[in-house]
Amino acid sequence: MLTIGSLGKKTGTKVQTIRYYEQIGLMPEPGRTEGGQRRYGEAELDRLSFIRHARQLGFSLDAIRELLDLSDHPDRSCDEADAIARRQLKQVYQRIARLEALRTELERMVHECSGGKTSDCRVLEVLRDHAECLTEHDEIGA
Repeated sequence: MLTIGSLGKKTGTKVQTIRYYEQIGLMPEPGRTEGGQRRYGEAELDRLSFIRHARQLGFSLDAIRELLDLSDHPDRSCDEADAIARRQLKQVYQRIARLEALRTELERMVHECSGGKTSDCRVLEVLRDHAECLTEHDEIGA
């Protein structure tokens, strides 16, 4: 049996994050010692590792909840898990496209800056007036 600190170290997850996952129902309520300390077994270690890996892949907590539900019911079709992963992949492609537009705009801003005084700074001009931008990148950093 693991303490919450040991579970956190084994999975690279902060203790407060583990508690949060318990509060929102991604992790089950742990067993406790007579002194009230949380104790975790292999099943909880596996579940937290699953959650952590899914988060590293960018899945939302709602998607992880769906995936965990599917994982908890091994007789269900894999089609649902596939659909969730495909949704995530689509979002990754969309983010990449937005980031590429952002990179293009930043490269252009830096390239066009003459390095003179701030009153003539192209970077500051573009930041003041979005119409000066050549790419659509509104959703980045919003």
